[in-house]
Amino acid sequence: MDLPPNHKHSKFSGRYLNSIACRCVVLVVIALVIRAVLLPTFSGFGWIEQQNLIFIQNRSLLFSSEFGIRKDKFLEVPQIVWGLNNQKIAFARACLTARMLNRTLLMPSLSASLFYKEIDLLRPISFDKVFQFEKFNSLCNGFVRLGRYSDLTNRIGIFELRKGSGRKWTIERDLDQLRQHRKDTTDGHELIRIVGKNPFLWHDHWPIKDYARVFECLVLVDEIAKEADKVVSKIREKEMEVTRKTESVQHGISSESSTFQRVPYVAVHMRIEIDWMIHCKKLEQRFNTSQICSSKEEIMERVGNIMDLKTPTVVYLAVADSLLEDSSILNGWKVGLLPLEKKKLGVDGIYRKYPYLIQSAIDYEVCLRADVFVGNSFSTFSSLIVLERTQKMIKEGITRSCGMDVRWPSYAYNILGESKGPHRWMTNMSDSSLQAISYGSNDISSC
Repeated sequence: MDLPPNHKHSKFSGRYLNSIACRCVVLVVIALVIRAVLLPTFSGFGWIEQQNLIFIQNRSLLFSSEFGIRKDKFLEVPQIVWGLNNQKIAFARACLTARMLNRTLLMPSLSASLFYKEIDLLRPISFDKVFQFEKFNSLCNGFVRLGRYSDLTNRIGIFELRKGSGRKWTIERDLDQLRQHRKDTTDGHELIRIVGKNPFLWHDHWPIKDYARVFECLVLVDEIAKEADKVVSKIREKEMEVTRKTESVQHGISSESSTFQRVPYVAVHMRIEIDWMIHCKKLEQRFNTSQICSSKEEIMERVGNIMDLKTPTVVYLAVADSLLEDSSILNGWKVGLLPLEKKKLGVDGIYRKYPYLIQSAIDYEVCLRADVFVGNSFSTFSSLIVLERTQKMIKEGITRSCGMDVRWPSYAYNILGESKGPHRWMTNMSDSSLQAISYGSNDISSC
């Protein structure tokens, strides 16, 4: 049967439109499949395509690490200064700033000496003289990245970004500044050079777990790590010697025939030097608390009251050099505890070979490896050690620090805990910033 011409046209048009619609549907499905395969799924996250990279807008201001950090855009920061752990925090903050800007951080200069006011007296030391450069990039691959100045191709096209200061330079203004330079014409420069304050004094925009990720990538160079090995070996030797003597006295067993069972060594970060006591007294007035400063007598008593601590045991005292001539820090400890500092242990010669920064790095490693660590919760040195020990515990499935049967237990001697001992201490890894660790806090996680 013949159809009217207009009916034939409508039938043809319908088929044509159906064909076009089908093709569109197929193309949409293919596009969705490709996106699902090539791009990670971010529930509840906004995403922006910029310069062929995906930036993720979330609380920690991080972009998708699957695509890595750009290797052709760089960030330079001022020399990193002050104590070892202030420098580690400053370095991590610089790394996270570079990550937010999606840039490689040019390897910064650390400070080998410790001068708080005489900046011109600071002795710069290259990052790779303390920490392993290639190891850092390997462990932090896709998260943050370090570069060398030799990677630069254009040393002329530099944009200088000046950090604000003063009370009017709020955390919100600082964050807006970083966001602006992440997306405007500034991003076209090969190098952004931040001038102004030491990175430790920058506003903090990142959660503790992001800092912890950076800290995990910091591995001491072999020379320094081997020096720490020597100190730990000396401690273990003393530990073995004390244990064998105790067995000989208690059970009449000769030291040659005794069966050595390893007991833990305790590391105590003992902050009682004069400048610290002045500083902590001011902090107690500022925070209206009496739980920051601790006398040596209080530290000795509380360490001696740690529940279920096996004795005899060696107690390594990480103290300032000014206290090495003070023999009183070795007297008054509970029976069964053998206190030793670097001079008594016979390893002070190892430390004397190096500048302040390296000495601190060795002591940090010795405390980090201790079976039990006791420190001050208002000390950056103690706080970062506990953060790393907390990370170790979490990786072993431990989320609570109760009991001596767990590995890596830590305590804060400036806060009273159970049985008149020090307070059990784990870092709260859910904190939204590192402020508590940077400036001290009594809000510490435990049982």
